[in-house]
Amino acid sequence: MYALPEKLIDSLNKLDHFDERAFREVHASGHQVISIRFNPAKIPAGASDFSRLFSGTSFRMQDRVPWAGQGYYLSGRPSFTLDPLFHAGVYYVQEASGMFLEQALRNTVDLSKPVKVLDLCAAPGGKSTLIQSLISKDSLLVSNEVIRTRVTILHQQMDKWGLFNGLISNNDPKDFRQLPGFFDVLVVDAPCSGSGLFRRGPEAIGEWSEEAVKLCRQRQQRILGDAAGCLKKNGTLIYSTCSYSPEENEMVVDDLIRQYGFEPLRIPLNKSWGIIETFSEKTNAYGYRFYPDKLSGEGFFLAALRKKEGKEESRKIKGKVESLNKKEETLLRNFLPDEELRFIRVEEWTHALHENLLPDFLLLKNYLYLKKAGVMAGRAVAGEWLPDHELALCTGLNPQIPELELSRSDALKYLRREELTLVEQEKGWRAVSYRHQKLGWVK
Repeated sequence: MYALPEKLIDSLNKLDHFDERAFREVHASGHQVISIRFNPAKIPAGASDFSRLFSGTSFRMQDRVPWAGQGYYLSGRPSFTLDPLFHAGVYYVQEASGMFLEQALRNTVDLSKPVKVLDLCAAPGGKSTLIQSLISKDSLLVSNEVIRTRVTILHQQMDKWGLFNGLISNNDPKDFRQLPGFFDVLVVDAPCSGSGLFRRGPEAIGEWSEEAVKLCRQRQQRILGDAAGCLKKNGTLIYSTCSYSPEENEMVVDDLIRQYGFEPLRIPLNKSWGIIETFSEKTNAYGYRFYPDKLSGEGFFLAALRKKEGKEESRKIKGKVESLNKKEETLLRNFLPDEELRFIRVEEWTHALHENLLPDFLLLKNYLYLKKAGVMAGRAVAGEWLPDHELALCTGLNPQIPELELSRSDALKYLRREELTLVEQEKGWRAVSYRHQKLGWVK
């Protein structure tokens, strides 16, 4: 068991809201807070649907996460990897404090209108799936991850969420300098020293140092400096870390205000939540701190800011998409009947996305390395449609597609790609499901 870094404790004792004794006690307790967030596109009735889905299992919801509309605490930690509904994208396992992003967006952005959102440091996907559940279907979400090995897990999480208005990119923050004034919202959950997660991963305590904090701050400043220009005038920046250190939090916010022309935005709080509102030293900017001794969640910091200056460049859309031929489109429309969806071919694979987002796709593909657009639908082979696994998980699948309902044990065998003995009299594709939540395909 690692001891908390005394230099971190010393720095926090300078903050008038910090309670050293309570902070030490909660870290020594070994208590773990487990929280999940529903996918409203798959269980629109929320908690009542969720309770029905999990009847007869050991999965137990406890209290709601008070600052998140679809967030719930669990009474214990089930084996998520052995839950078919997790693989179906019915819910996402997310730390409760990070769900405060919902309050930041609802109170600083008009979500009833189409917006363009960039989640700059998106892996593993918690913030992006939350954003996608809040914005309209006519809005665009670009989920970016600079580390190539982490793009795979981001891709998997977004696939399971099943919506059509997202792009995934694998770019360095500096690449977004090519898109001045393009985005309405910029979300930066920045790489940090990780002190807010000491309770979940005590081994991280041994890796913490003042030098690590300094290096993280430099990285955060570089990331923000590279990306700030892609936010349009009056756009919203939401900055967050899982660090307690002021150098990575309030001091970075001060830099944004003084160097890039941002102004701080205040987020309304309910006192019962236990969130601490702070004010930065140089500009008196608002910040929001989460301490595990004051609420049910881990250490977290968030600030929201408005960009006061900037301009959007007009750009010509270059290139065109390769569409399906009439026969191929007819085959795919059997799976995706929504006429607002546009099918585009990238090499041999077909993607489906909302038609109004096509101009954004055509523009962005000239500047970014895109890994995914909308939902991967599959491809036409020998006169029939070969559906991609992702197509089964999407929210627009034709309800008339035949469904093969499995028991939990058979669903787990299917997910492990083990041999199944199934009795089906008719030939053709079947959407494999567990409790009527899609898992994939069999033929």
